Amino acid sequence: MAMLEQNQLYPLKFQPLYFARIWGGSQLSEFLHRQLPPSEEPIGESWELVDREAVQSQVVNGPLAGHTIHELIEFYGRSLLGSKWTGGRFPLLVKLIDAGQRLSLQVHPDEQACAKLGNGAEPKTEMWYIIAALRGAKIMAGLSPRGTRRQLVENLNSPDVENLLQVYPSQPGDAYFISAGTLHAIGEGNLLLEIQQNSDTTYRVSDWGRVDQSGRSRQLHLQEAMESIDFMNRTSPRIPGVVGDVAHNRKFPMINRCRFFSVDSLLLVSPWRDDTAHGSSFHLISAINQPLALARSMESESLLDLQPGESALIPACFGSYAIRPLAEGLCRVVKTTL
Repeated sequence: MAMLEQNQLYPLKFQPLYFARIWGGSQLSEFLHRQLPPSEEPIGESWELVDREAVQSQVVNGPLAGHTIHELIEFYGRSLLGSKWTGGRFPLLVKLIDAGQRLSLQVHPDEQACAKLGNGAEPKTEMWYIIAALRGAKIMAGLSPRGTRRQLVENLNSPDVENLLQVYPSQPGDAYFISAGTLHAIGEGNLLLEIQQNSDTTYRVSDWGRVDQSGRSRQLHLQEAMESIDFMNRTSPRIPGVVGDVAHNRKFPMINRCRFFSVDSLLLVSPWRDDTAHGSSFHLISAINQPLALARSMESESLLDLQPGESALIPACFGSYAIRPLAEGLCRVVKTTL
């Protein structure tokens, strides 16, 4: 398959990769109307964009269909990812999480913890954007100001461990910034978009006594977790969404002081003009609640339509483009850059 000239690059959509999880739910199919592959266990994750040695996203639209993200990076480099990219693989991993049960209580290491732990540990800072939440859904993220290391160790196998965490009712439109070292668990009933560093390192502290169909418990990683938890960080990770009516297009920076990624919330009631800022970074556009079209200009025909939950990568060299809502009402969009 031939590559294109740089000036012929276009918004790229990738084939989702689905993974069954013991805690998986049904909102990918029921809320986002995805056609999921047959699976004995429920599907819990859809990897929307990934560039790892064992798992690769493939383009599904246009002349570059069939190419992997890594092939495109090797060929186009900074023309695709931008001048902020420092080399190597695609720096992010983009997922949809569908939690039919609560996920394990877990933590991801930072660079310092990875250096101590070794064994291929990779640092992971991430953010969550809540797409949908069933009644009673909640987020557990961060130690409460009164929770101590000793109390955590003593209550790991008790339901009381939740009392040591910051717990929030899930609200669509809210986001959470989960810096490496933050103890966390996604509660049942959540459907969320996850933007994270390109890492697959997770240390489980508790799995709430859960066992699989064969009666086996999943492995815990208590020693690694204790090395990774940042016991000094008690800040709230919640980024409240906008409530109330929106009469005009509005842009809200959600994460702009993280060295791994920046994330904006776009609330659109009409077409939105944007630009990849002279090639400093790609733009990852994620439709949240309404279908949208990506076009070269406000008036030109659509280059790519996205359904709720879908994302597209706009190459850093692409320049100006437009996002057009395709339905009545407020269109929520998440834009991620480096």
